[in-house]
Amino acid sequence: MKYLIVGLGNIGSEYQQTRHNIGFDIADAFVSKHGGSYRADRLADVAEVKWKGRIFVVIKPTTYMNLSGKAVKYWMDKEKVPLENILVLVDDLALPLEVIRLRAGGSDAGQNGLKSIQELLGTNQYPRLRFGIGNNFPRGKQVDFVLGRWTNEEWAVVMAKLGKCVEVIESFASIGLPRTMNVYNTLSYPYDK
Repeated sequence: MKYLIVGLGNIGSEYQQTRHNIGFDIADAFVSKHGGSYRADRLADVAEVKWKGRIFVVIKPTTYMNLSGKAVKYWMDKEKVPLENILVLVDDLALPLEVIRLRAGGSDAGQNGLKSIQELLGTNQYPRLRFGIGNNFPRGKQVDFVLGRWTNEEWAVVMAKLGKCVEVIESFASIGLPRTMNVYNTLSYPYDK
């Protein structure tokens, strides 16, 4: 069984540890946990991870966020991964920082990476793990907030959530998506409740 795990973000040191790059950070946490490493390849940095008889092709598109669909389509076709075995990791302004949400499909909610993927795949029915980044910014400062770095207070929550996201990816590969659209419901911090 093969899976394509897609971390959305932007390349370049100026984007590291920004809210918009959390997809890259989740992908990195997953690859690191399973002893993988990336190589530069066509349209993406790519790692292959094997776990419990499954193969995970993990990509971080090098196309920048707005053209993420090009990398997703290329690697989906190259690796012959079915649509239901793709998992896109993405930031979400509409969710509070404490929340992650796994969905089988849905709207791009104005997120340009998801918009690009939908255009290239011709559907919005592909699984995605949305990582809440909150919306604690003044009016007119959305771009600065999204492209900004985490505060020290936020970073503690982010680190806890990264571990949980890795578990969700493993669970996605082990048991798939539940039949309902709102898969896993909303997972909140702290997770041990």
